[in-house]
Amino acid sequence: MALTFRRLHPHFVAEVSPVDLKGVRDAETLERIRAGMDEFAVLVFRDQIWTDAEHLDFAQRLDGALHTKLGISALQKNRLGNEALGDISNLDENGEIMKSDNRRRMYGLGNRLWHTDASFQDPPGRYSMLSAKVVPPVAADTEYADMRAAYDALPDEEKARLEGLRVHHSIAYSRQTLGFEFSETEQEALKGAVHPLVRTIPRSKRRSLYLASHASRIVDRPVPEGRLLLRDLIEHATQPEFVYRHRWRVGDLVIWDNRATMHRARSFDDVRYRRELRRVTTLDVEREAPVTSGA
Repeated sequence: MALTFRRLHPHFVAEVSPVDLKGVRDAETLERIRAGMDEFAVLVFRDQIWTDAEHLDFAQRLDGALHTKLGISALQKNRLGNEALGDISNLDENGEIMKSDNRRRMYGLGNRLWHTDASFQDPPGRYSMLSAKVVPPVAADTEYADMRAAYDALPDEEKARLEGLRVHHSIAYSRQTLGFEFSETEQEALKGAVHPLVRTIPRSKRRSLYLASHASRIVDRPVPEGRLLLRDLIEHATQPEFVYRHRWRVGDLVIWDNRATMHRARSFDDVRYRRELRRVTTLDVEREAPVTSGA
C-alpha cells in the first residue's frame, strides 16, 4: 500500500495519507510507517474509528510488546479493564465527568507538564499511539517538542558536557512538584528508573535529548546543579521553534516516538466538557517479528 507523508512542521510531524490502519497487516506498509516515524517522530492519521481491541492489535503489529505498568495503576484499577490501555480522559469509573477534587483527575493534571511516556520504567516506552474518541467543542490540544532538533541546536561544547550523564526518572517526582501526595505503598511502587540524558535512536542514528518532567535528578551531578541543568534543557527544548500543537478531531490517531519527543496536554475546562482518548504505548525493547497473517 502506497503512503504519502505531508509535513506539518519544519523539523518533524507529518500527516499520513488516508489509510484504515486496522486493515494494515502487510509487512511493507508497516515498515513504511516505521520509516516515517524515524523521519518525522510524530505521525497523524485521520479517521481511525476502531475498537480498543483493534487499537491494541495494531500497536502490537507495528511495534511488538506493550507497556502495561502505567503510573496510575499504583493508585487504582484501570476502568477500561486492560492495563495496556491508557485512559486519557476526564471520566470516572461510571463514565461521568470527574469532579474537580477527584484524586485521579488531580493525578492526571501532571499530563500538562512536558513529559515522555514511561520514562519512569525500565524498559521505557517507545511508540505511543493516542486515539481520540470524544473531543470537546473547545481547544483541548496536545503539544509535541522535537528533542532531536533541540539536541542539534546545542553548541558543540554543551553536547560534549552532556555525554555520559544519566538521569533518574520518577512519575512520583513529577506529580509531587504539583503537590500530589502518595501513600508509602504507592511511593514504593513508583521508584523510577535511570536512563541516559542523550540517546542515539538506533534506526535513524540521530541524537536526541531524553527529558521529561519525570526527570528528578542527574545521577552523576550534585542535586541542585543537576536539576538546574535539567530545567535549562527543558526550557531550551520547548522553545516555539521546536514545538507542534495538535488540535484533536474525533478519529485522530497520533503516534509519537518517546525517544525523540516530549509532549504535554493543554488545559481546558475539564470539569465541564467531556474528553476521551485512549493511549497504547509499546516497550522500547528489541522489536518482535511483525505479524503479517490475515492480509
